[in-house]
Amino acid sequence: MHTLRNIFYYLVIAVGTLVILASMFSLIHDVSYWYTKVLDFPRTQYLILGLVCLLLFLPLNRKWKAASVAWVVGLLAAIGVQAAFIAPYYLGEEKVPEAAAETARAENTVSVLIANVLIENKSADAFLDIVRSRDPDMLLAMETDQWWIDALSPLEETYPHVVKYPTDNAYGMALYSRLPLVGTEIKFFNHDDVPSIHTRVELPSGQAFFFHGVHPVAPVPSKKYPDNQGEKEVALGKVAEMVAQESLPAIVAGDLNDVSWSNTARLFEQQSDLRNVRLGRGLYNSFDAHSFIMRWPLDHYFVSEEFSLLELERLPEFGSDHFPMYATFVLN
Repeated sequence: MHTLRNIFYYLVIAVGTLVILASMFSLIHDVSYWYTKVLDFPRTQYLILGLVCLLLFLPLNRKWKAASVAWVVGLLAAIGVQAAFIAPYYLGEEKVPEAAAETARAENTVSVLIANVLIENKSADAFLDIVRSRDPDMLLAMETDQWWIDALSPLEETYPHVVKYPTDNAYGMALYSRLPLVGTEIKFFNHDDVPSIHTRVELPSGQAFFFHGVHPVAPVPSKKYPDNQGEKEVALGKVAEMVAQESLPAIVAGDLNDVSWSNTARLFEQQSDLRNVRLGRGLYNSFDAHSFIMRWPLDHYFVSEEFSLLELERLPEFGSDHFPMYATFVLN
């Protein structure tokens, strides 16, 4: 029993030490080291592990020497760091105000479904069932190759305004809209084969807003797909510049391949003056749909102050590694 207790005691110390080190290195924003960027993702997991290690260590530790005290202080600091990142999503102010359903006017309302379909996934029928059940005004599908474009072609019967740019590199994109799209552009920021869609959307009320559909590349190195290894992510910065110069309200949506508490995402919020719909409402982890433990929010909506939120929902999985996200906004 004594041996087992010692093994468990040192295991708690080892895991807690890893949490301390990961928390420390996760604060480094030098993108030339891609693994420090990845350490920014699992902050909820760090927080839970840190709390568990602390609660287990206190009854297990029998001698409070300087090393024990220093370890606890370090773990408390790590817990504090992670809590500072996560708490605003549950305890903070709702940056995008709640819309009252009874006063929301349908002609000023827009629902947007975003989904990374996963290029290898072939469960198109399951995805179409989700789209039809939620019946959004706009659908942004990402990782669409020609197979997916063909599979989604039935949507064109109910979505007359369509923008398609299929690719075989997992960064294809398609936008389906019931609402008129004006002045649509497909832009390429950091890579010549990674598209983004930018368009003016006209509501039935006569009001309009700009929609920016984005899917920046992942920070991890890849031999198969485009990546940003060792480079700064410039796509979001360029979108922020576009939004800052626009005279109309804006919605930026898509799989950002980044968590919204990252340094890049927070700089984007500041430069664009857009609001993150998750703040004050929860994390709504959209990735990884294949894992119950390693999940974080990668699929996002950022909106101008003129918008309020009527509904935000994470939809069921359909074979992709991302959950679809659905939101309804009211343009005030």
